[in-house]
Amino acid sequence: MDYKITGYEPAQLFHFFEEVSAIPRGSGNEKGISDFLVAFAKERGLDVYQDEVYNVIIRKPASAGAENAPTVMLQGHIDMVCDKLGSVEHDFTTDGIDLVVKDGVLTANGTTLGADNGIAVALMLTVLNDDSITHPALECVFTTDEETGLVGAETLDKSQISARTMINLDSEEEGVATVSCAGGVVVTYTCPIAREHKTGSTLTLDISGLLGGHSGSDINLE
Repeated sequence: MDYKITGYEPAQLFHFFEEVSAIPRGSGNEKGISDFLVAFAKERGLDVYQDEVYNVIIRKPASAGAENAPTVMLQGHIDMVCDKLGSVEHDFTTDGIDLVVKDGVLTANGTTLGADNGIAVALMLTVLNDDSITHPALECVFTTDEETGLVGAETLDKSQISARTMINLDSEEEGVATVSCAGGVVVTYTCPIAREHKTGSTLTLDISGLLGGHSGSDINLE
């Protein structure tokens, strides 16, 4: 493919990010990117596992000199949030992301970029593809439907994983490692509604000025 991101290092990382970005991968529409990962692994003779919800695990043996080091699991999710400007014609089920590089900044043309968590996918592919990197045995775990409730991580067959050290690649800042443990919960609230016909004026009620934020990056702000 003709890459838009050129002149930046590591070039291989950015090229993999472009290849991932070209594949539609909104939550619930991950078969394409999942099959891409399986093909990537098979082309390189790497052991690969894919389950019924399209989670993928790619295993790579330790490099020379690191055979005795404990296995490490790298993890990220393959789905992305799909949103766009109202003026933009874009079908997230069939269209890849139209990347834009301007003044050293990477964005998308009127849509979400999908770097959450496409950059993790690209990072793992870079490590798996580069035999010059010294590393222990790796288990690269690509999970689905993270944005809609951690569905892939919840349903993944944990017996497929032998590593006892995990580096999660879905964080906020480059060069910062967060040592912590967190979980997820899904709450379904059902409220019965009784409807009846009324006559009179219609009112619009606005609720504003409340605290809010991302449940991940702002979790400490209450």
